[in-house]
Amino acid sequence: MTAHLTAQNLRRSFKMGQRTIDVLQGISLEVSAGESVFLCGASGAGKSTLLYTLAGLERPEEGEVFFEGTPLYAQPESALAAMRNSAFGFVFQAYHLLPELTALENVQLPAMIGGMNKRAEAEAALARVGLQDRLAHLPAELSGGEQQRVAIARALINNPHIIFADEPTGNLDSKTGESIIATLLALVRDENKTLIVVTHDAQLATRGDRRLEIQDGRIVK
Repeated sequence: MTAHLTAQNLRRSFKMGQRTIDVLQGISLEVSAGESVFLCGASGAGKSTLLYTLAGLERPEEGEVFFEGTPLYAQPESALAAMRNSAFGFVFQAYHLLPELTALENVQLPAMIGGMNKRAEAEAALARVGLQDRLAHLPAELSGGEQQRVAIARALINNPHIIFADEPTGNLDSKTGESIIATLLALVRDENKTLIVVTHDAQLATRGDRRLEIQDGRIVK
């Protein structure tokens, strides 16, 4: 199946005391299969909320997201969770590795949730990101860049159609961050994945196929 993501009129707001903050104000977009799209904008512009909504993690107040023609939020939560686990991969700024598990075990986790072991696939994924010698290391024994590479390998374990990355270089120095983006882009290109990345780094955003600027909850360019 070919990944194809469409958003229609997404709206989302949050309450802050007596105030209502409109975070997404009617965003519509389409992402083609195999495309690398970078979402940019100032802090608070709504880019991370948009990413989480596209990924099935934050329900919009209005609008819908379609993955290969299937509406995400019209499904029961159990079906949406199964779709997130099998069709989507996630990379976050804070890595979200379990400290008591080795690199190999962390990569295997999404497969284990689906009832599979996938040790061989996890070893291969870690080799793809250059960590074939770090399989038995705990997160605390790895550098920030290595931990993020483990997270990328974990995102690939279930062979997802789309990888969502929220500020994947935010905790890294510029050189390591550039290396992480290069790794992501090479992997999605080689394996024909779709990539959607949130970044505040305008320079990194030029590396993708398309750059979308989010401002006050709207796409401005």
